[in-house]
Amino acid sequence: MSTIAADTARPATGRLRVRLATAGTVLVSLFIIYVGINYLVAPEHTAAGFGFPEWPHGGASAFLRIKGNRDVVTGLAPLLLLLTGHRRALGWLLLAESVAPFGDCLTVLAQHGSTATALGVHLTAALFVVATAALLLTERGPRGN
Repeated sequence: MSTIAADTARPATGRLRVRLATAGTVLVSLFIIYVGINYLVAPEHTAAGFGFPEWPHGGASAFLRIKGNRDVVTGLAPLLLLLTGHRRALGWLLLAESVAPFGDCLTVLAQHGSTATALGVHLTAALFVVATAALLLTERGPRGN
């Protein structure tokens, strides 16, 4: 491939990376907000899909609403950074937020919960968040930096 062809291909590749990072951020954010709202509305029903063999019931289930509140905030923070154009900070935030699904995966496994849910839901989510963060952190600025 000639140098001219390679140079004209880079901007399209860069735009694709930006679009993928943006789409990944929106998906991650909306999904965790959706999960959080479900924990706020129907905590005991939603908790059944987390992967643990047991959940608190009655008054103790109020802790599930706390999880819901935090999930909504976890989804709003990346959207705010995306909307304000702070893409590098967004990448670092998503990298930090990826610790939560990794931790969820390990906690479900440590509590002898569902291995399929731990790996299929929590680990997959963590890897998707890390991949989105990596796209954001490796974007080139308008001057090629």
